[in-house]
Amino acid sequence: MNTMKTLRTLMVAGLLAAPALAVAPAGPAPKFQLTSMAGKPISLDSLKGQVVMINFWASWCGPCREEMPVLEKLYAKYKPMGFTMIGVNVEPDSKLAAEWLKATPVTFPILFDTKSEVSKLYQVSSMPSTVIVDRKGNLRWMHRGYKAGAENEYLDQIRALVRE
Repeated sequence: MNTMKTLRTLMVAGLLAAPALAVAPAGPAPKFQLTSMAGKPISLDSLKGQVVMINFWASWCGPCREEMPVLEKLYAKYKPMGFTMIGVNVEPDSKLAAEWLKATPVTFPILFDTKSEVSKLYQVSSMPSTVIVDRKGNLRWMHRGYKAGAENEYLDQIRALVRE
């Protein structure tokens, strides 16, 4: 094996094994409107005044499946405090997500980004990806990936933003 191929292999292995990464972006969150599983259009603008967590996910994604019940608990606990959650499914066929959600139901809105337009706006490069937007509509946190325990970081960020 040549040196470049070895380096490339090690870099890929390192990236795949990397823990969830959170960054603090700045500026306004890109605006969007998508149709929910219930058939209702939901826009980010309509949620201004709340802390919003946007979770990009797919039914084929193992970490997404693991994270979904955790997100449901966060939503249930913090909803009365001005927090809301949106699940954005990124699959071209939304039937796959709807079928999976029958076994793992959630109470927060699930939106369908079948053309990946919103995913591109948010530069989603891994599944799951989670964005937290403050009450004024500004991007505050971007999490790429999910590992058990990441919810503790979510909690710290949500609590801080709900208090602002």
